[in-house]
Amino acid sequence: MARNLYILAGTLGFFVLACFALSVSNIAQQPGSPGDAALWRTMGFGFLVLALLATLAGVFSHLFEQAERRADEARIARRKKRGSF
Repeated sequence: MARNLYILAGTLGFFVLACFALSVSNIAQQPGSPGDAALWRTMGFGFLVLALLATLAGVFSHLFEQAERRADEARIARRKKRGSF
């Protein structure tokens, strides 16, 4: 699950870079271009917030998976130490 969230965050990060590149380039000021520079910057900030939230969710998911795995390993080690399966 965490890997999918990291991939989503990376994809959104690419869109952030593309939006900010379009906002500072002259393509946003050309007639007939899709939107103006402020629109590209707003979209970039929105994608940035979504990418950061996806990254945070991925980190938490990874941490909880790791804690659960370690708790299971500790429980199995305790059972082996007692000699009962």
